[in-house]
Amino acid sequence: MQYVKLGWSGVKVSQLCLGMWHLPPSRVRDEYGVYKVDEEESVRIIRRAIDLGINFIDTANVYHGTMSGPDYIHAGNAERILGNVLKGYDRESLVIATKVRFRMAPWPNGEGLSRKHIRWQIKESLRRLNLDYVDLYQIHAPDPDTPKIETLRALNQLVEDGLVNYIGESNHPAHDIVEFMELADKHNLEPFTTMQEPYNYIERWIENDKIPVAKRYGMAILAYIPLAQGVLTGKYVDFEKKTWRIPEMSRADYIEGMRRRYFTDRNLKILMEFHEVAKELGVSDSQLALAWMLKKGESLGVTIIPIIGATSVKQLEEDLESLNVKINDDVMKRLEDIYKTYTSQ
Repeated sequence: MQYVKLGWSGVKVSQLCLGMWHLPPSRVRDEYGVYKVDEEESVRIIRRAIDLGINFIDTANVYHGTMSGPDYIHAGNAERILGNVLKGYDRESLVIATKVRFRMAPWPNGEGLSRKHIRWQIKESLRRLNLDYVDLYQIHAPDPDTPKIETLRALNQLVEDGLVNYIGESNHPAHDIVEFMELADKHNLEPFTTMQEPYNYIERWIENDKIPVAKRYGMAILAYIPLAQGVLTGKYVDFEKKTWRIPEMSRADYIEGMRRRYFTDRNLKILMEFHEVAKELGVSDSQLALAWMLKKGESLGVTIIPIIGATSVKQLEEDLESLNVKINDDVMKRLEDIYKTYTSQ
């Protein structure tokens, strides 16, 4: 495992971060029809990740583990599962990140980025995580009802109180990030260290605006869905028949929105050619996708840390092998040509 700086800070994190958004599902649904998390397998994955050198784990207060969208009835489950595991480790050996913004209760202040909501939710997250502080606290999405300066001052106070070491943003427009950073500088408040955004080989819109902002302010990019929710592993493609397929109990099997997002003719054509490159290199599709991202970060001049999810220990171990995959300039050019060919059509 190699370690990189978390943005402009001095803290060092593993090149790959373990994400808690999607955990292995059990075959049992709860009273709301939502698949329960296979907690035993989740624990095995987290422990194996730490054993293999991952020291950086990302979650959110609203995460359940098998749900795509936020739902306060199921919120907090992923933090709770992670917290039970963390009790067995030296706290200072790990870098733990979580988030705040989405609805956690039905009342008017049950969501948002107000001082009231932030101060309430950091305490709730710490309780579920069994921690005294979190290393990285991220605002999960915009809150148009709360002034940015109120949010920044609330986050700054958490840092001063020792409840949070660093702060970051997620899913904000580029102009909002700039405004936050300029306000922090003007009022001598804690600036963001990271931006957490969707980024992978087939979804690359942050290259247009957010990556330049990250470079400007020395922020690291935490790339979530680096495998496009499993699409870039190749498991959803029948390469012989050149069609999409949906394995039983896969994410696409029970999340309809994922099928609408990814199962397009354009993506199928890209994946067919992407798969051929992986075969020629003797690596899996997922390993090539992660190796591409790390190499892309080098070429763009910004630290990109993929947040990987895993539903089995085997899958986790396979993804970590991407750190040993070296891509030369010729392969990078070939991959760029494939992407551009079908994106420009």
